[in-house]
Amino acid sequence: MSPVVKKKGEKFTLPSKYLLFILTILCVSLLVVTYATDVFNRPLNYVVSYVIVPYQKGISAIGAAIGARKDELVNIRDLMAENAELRTQINELEEENNRLMQDKYELVTLRNLFELNEVYENYEKTGAHIIYKDSGNWFSTFIINKGSNDGIALDMNVISGKGLVGRINMVGPNWSRVSSIISDTSNVSGKVLSTSDNLIVSGSLEQIDKGVISFSQLIDENGKVTEGDKVVTSDISDKYLPGILIGYISEVNNDPNNLTKSGLLIPAVDFKHIEEVLIITKVKPQITKEDMDEAVTPGSVNE
Repeated sequence: MSPVVKKKGEKFTLPSKYLLFILTILCVSLLVVTYATDVFNRPLNYVVSYVIVPYQKGISAIGAAIGARKDELVNIRDLMAENAELRTQINELEEENNRLMQDKYELVTLRNLFELNEVYENYEKTGAHIIYKDSGNWFSTFIINKGSNDGIALDMNVISGKGLVGRINMVGPNWSRVSSIISDTSNVSGKVLSTSDNLIVSGSLEQIDKGVISFSQLIDENGKVTEGDKVVTSDISDKYLPGILIGYISEVNNDPNNLTKSGLLIPAVDFKHIEEVLIITKVKPQITKEDMDEAVTPGSVNE
């Protein structure tokens, strides 16, 4: 009986040697067809072209995007570190620049004081630093860091910038108070340097807001006093040594009495910006009323 014939009621079975033979013939046939024709290549290429390739491109694009993002994150991290370092350098440079600016300002101040010292070389002086001032924009009254322990005394003249600041009106052991010529209570006897005409310079905090202070009682019969003339302390001043620059005349007006003139002058000192001052350590001798009475009494002159 044939091995492939089944009896009634039996399952169909195929001997393994026949199954192997059939599979071998099928494989050989497929190899021959595949090698000789492209019958299987076209469907495979179709599948590859429309399914595998786009998928591979998508995976490649995602990989490229992830790689680019990684590079960006690395660059951002490096840039942040570099930025922090640059900020530190900028802060250090700003601090150094501030120090240099401060040094420059102090150098200019010291140079101005040195030049001022040279102008009034006939007077002995000592330097001082301002440690306190009254409220407001102007140095009308302020405290310096030298006092009686340093040889400072009442009525010593104080200079800065290009001329007169004021005088010492209170002294402590290691501090002194200065009243400046722009104070409302200040009156300084001065003279026009070019004509030697006397006048009175009066302080005013209201006027100094405009950059000026006033003068009065100027006798200028010949009309020689003009704008720009220098005004210095006069010889007859009771508190101030002679020849210290007060300021420059900016305006001259005739008084109603037609005998005197008054006007405005620009101070020689910038009273908004004072840090260092020079104190003239010589006090002008004071003449008492008794001395004056004796001097004007007839027959009192000693030969």
